[in-house]
Amino acid sequence: MTGYPTTDIHLEPQIQAHGQRLIEAARRNAAEGRAVDRWLLKFIQGLMENEHFRVQALRFVDVLPALSNDRDLVDHLFAYFNDEELAFFSDAATGMQQLRKITGNKLIAMAVRKAVSRIARYYMGGADAQEALKTGRKLRDQNILFSLDMLGEAALSEKETAQYQQNYLAIIETLATKTADWPIKPALDQANGEAVPIPNLSIKPSSLYSRIRAVDPQGSIEGLVQMLRPVFASAKKHGAAICLDMEQFEFKDIILASFKKILMEQEFRNWPHAGVAMQAYLKETEQDLKDMIEWAKQRGTPVLIRLVRGAYWDYETITATQFGWDSPVWEQKWQTDQNYDRCVEILLRNINHVTPAIATHNIRSLAHALSLAEQAAIKPDQFEFQMLFGMSPHMVKAVSDSGYRLRVYVPFGELIPGMAYLTRRLLENASSQSFRRMSMQDEEIYSELSPPEEQHQTGTANMTQSAAGDKFKNESLHRFTSENERAAFAQTLAKARQNLGQYYPLIIGGKEIKSDTVIHSVNRANPEQIIGEVACANKELGEQAVQAAQKALPDWSGKTMQQRADILLQAAGLLRKRRDQFAALEILEAGKTWQEADANITEAIDFLEFYAHQAISLDRPNASNTAGETNDHLYRAKGVGVVIPPWNFPLAILTGMLSATLVTGNTAILKPSSQTPVIAANMVNLLHEAGLPREVVQFLPGTGSDIGDFLVQHPAVHVIAFTGSLAVGRRIVNLASQLADSQQHFKHVVAEMGGKNAIIIDSDAEPDEAVASTIESAFGYQGQKCSAASRVIVVGDHYDYFLERLGEATRSLLIGDPAAPGTQVGPVISASAYKDILQAIEQGKQVAEVLLEMPIPENLQGYFIGPVIFRDVPVDSALFQEEIFGPVLAVTKAESFEQAIDYANRCAYGLTGGLYSRNPDHIEQARQQLQVGNLYINRKITRAFVERQPFGGFKLSGLGSKAGGRDYLLHFTNPVTVTENTMRRGYAPEKDTS
Repeated sequence: MTGYPTTDIHLEPQIQAHGQRLIEAARRNAAEGRAVDRWLLKFIQGLMENEHFRVQALRFVDVLPALSNDRDLVDHLFAYFNDEELAFFSDAATGMQQLRKITGNKLIAMAVRKAVSRIARYYMGGADAQEALKTGRKLRDQNILFSLDMLGEAALSEKETAQYQQNYLAIIETLATKTADWPIKPALDQANGEAVPIPNLSIKPSSLYSRIRAVDPQGSIEGLVQMLRPVFASAKKHGAAICLDMEQFEFKDIILASFKKILMEQEFRNWPHAGVAMQAYLKETEQDLKDMIEWAKQRGTPVLIRLVRGAYWDYETITATQFGWDSPVWEQKWQTDQNYDRCVEILLRNINHVTPAIATHNIRSLAHALSLAEQAAIKPDQFEFQMLFGMSPHMVKAVSDSGYRLRVYVPFGELIPGMAYLTRRLLENASSQSFRRMSMQDEEIYSELSPPEEQHQTGTANMTQSAAGDKFKNESLHRFTSENERAAFAQTLAKARQNLGQYYPLIIGGKEIKSDTVIHSVNRANPEQIIGEVACANKELGEQAVQAAQKALPDWSGKTMQQRADILLQAAGLLRKRRDQFAALEILEAGKTWQEADANITEAIDFLEFYAHQAISLDRPNASNTAGETNDHLYRAKGVGVVIPPWNFPLAILTGMLSATLVTGNTAILKPSSQTPVIAANMVNLLHEAGLPREVVQFLPGTGSDIGDFLVQHPAVHVIAFTGSLAVGRRIVNLASQLADSQQHFKHVVAEMGGKNAIIIDSDAEPDEAVASTIESAFGYQGQKCSAASRVIVVGDHYDYFLERLGEATRSLLIGDPAAPGTQVGPVISASAYKDILQAIEQGKQVAEVLLEMPIPENLQGYFIGPVIFRDVPVDSALFQEEIFGPVLAVTKAESFEQAIDYANRCAYGLTGGLYSRNPDHIEQARQQLQVGNLYINRKITRAFVERQPFGGFKLSGLGSKAGGRDYLLHFTNPVTVTENTMRRGYAPEKDTS
């Protein structure tokens, strides 16, 4: 799509004329009315002209509500801004640094809070509904409609959503009561011949249901509709109008479906005062709009469509880039502008079925809509414009004076919960167009009337293209926003259930071998269901496996790196085609939820492709030649490798360790976990299908006591790759270090052995993100990840507040069969794990108070343990120091950030750690002092991507380079330098003399 819509070619003169009139009216308003606060203009001018100041100012405004004392505030102020930038916060002639020396923190903190409050008052209509309603009354006095929007923190629990619901109900009743005696203004209170409610409220859907998830649309829709129903009923009863806001892309289809579902119910089918926002920056919006109109025709009663551009563009583009998804939003502003105009045209063409609410401050879009309405002879009361409180006040008056209906969106709430909204408004105002609209003084304001035209792609689009051109690219996760994607996954899962119970033999020397004993792998959510029967090896078969691996070694190590890498790449391609099949096995055999299972398969694909590329790069001799001499640095296979993967990442870690062993020329003996051998067997079969010679990998399931020690001690074994518990890892290291009489090499051990991972919640942490990410880090896959958060250290006075929200949000998790898409907490891996975890919980109760112990629904029969949270945990207790591989979280308080660092480091493990902080100095301190292999700042501490976040720790968490890193393959090779004297009787080839 290039240029502007065809309709605009014919309308261009009208668009220019309307636009000129609007601009001129707004400029007159600016000249005649009260000048915009000079300090605010100065502040926003600084945002516009200084990129560093803009970024830092937005971050500071965002963190300000969490700074409860003057010293914290001033410390943050000086950490964020340089001397020149500090001047924007005060009109004082004395520099901030000098002022602090003279007066201390109090005066500076007062000035900063006053400055930011001035901004807040400009963009927010009041601290509560009563104050906002007064703002609404003032707007009505100017012949402007209003819609109130209650701001607040994200609803992270069902308790919080219930409170939001009660707040909405109370606001509706207050609005109805307070406006009952307001005089009717026909120009405002009648539209298209019908009465229009004075009370008008915008609602954030996610505030009413905390479990909205794209992977479970049906459950999300049912839950949201159940919470919306009383609010809609109250609005209908009290004569109020409701509009559902639109949020991030992942919620879009759920919000639209919920809106349609509830309005098709008998009680609401004829109710005309409901609306929903739609975002023009989404590529799907034009089609969604057409679908909405067709639905409205079937419903028979018009609905309001509030067309906005969208407020989450950065979030959507960055998220899509990070996860390799197609961007759901238009990458360029001109594309969004075009789409907005197309959608306005669609709305106005269907004026009998929908009531358009054209929400924009863009002058061309305003003029375009006026021109379309004029051309189609649409009456002024058949649609309305909408604008934001505090934005473009002079243009607001110009639109209102033009004779068309205008509604202003009035946010209200305390400064603290309203800060996210305020930050978004500041971000919008940091553009040159927004600044020009505020002052209306810049002559360049007229350039906004130019039609949107195709421009050269920049920014995110280029970033995506660059990433796609790299040799290695992380496999994209399923986003589960597509109905086809979800349906295909569910169908594959159903098919997998029909193919359970098969027998899987050993593979030794390329031959399938049955054994006298078998491992019965079961469904963790239903232990009576057999996933498969897998042959179980003994020492005799173990000896055969070692001999077979030795026999296959010369031929396999004699192949080139390229040949071996090609097999890995072929395997990656096959796994990509069958990712849902393997994910289904992970759900059934390992108890992973849909998203956890899919992430494990994509990581396995990443390991195959990344190690293939890394192996090829190793195969390029690093020559350091001098005159008459060549020097090549080469890498050769170590020999026979033993691979012992864990059950918690039954495909990803297995594939990573096995592919690293193989691609470097070693043969392998794979001893999979006895908990997940069926997944391992299927992966070995896939490798064979990809071209791996059958004799190269010996598939040898068995118990650690029967064959584990035997393989580790065998003198023919050269390298051991292990992931598992500290107890087993320590034993492997001890046994591998012992030299047998016939052994001529030291065995190399690569071991990852778990962690007791801590997240520090700083006193200025963003509360919503800290709580949500802590829960995901602690209870994702039931806490059965070596990277899982098992300790939380909260700094400062918000300890009780954090705990309250953490407990309620955790309580809202759905426990159930992982085969159900809505499940968030599934079973633990085995009966023995179930017993050990419960025992650790009982022991923990002897030293700390239980904040939460979630009960298990009665209908569940598997190895289910609900999340458990302990509070006030002594830092030297076993509960705080020893690994519990399950959904158990220990929380304690630190009086200072330094003490929090000390508590986190006071542990034998050093795997992962996290920090939630908005203090630049504390972030740097954590970078330098936290003793972990993987430190995650302001994000969850689980889900490391291959290459992007190489994974592994130190102390007692492991030894060896990080998995998924550029130096990991070196563990499986012997480095060799070959030096050749090329000089013969004083002559050397010319190429060797340079």
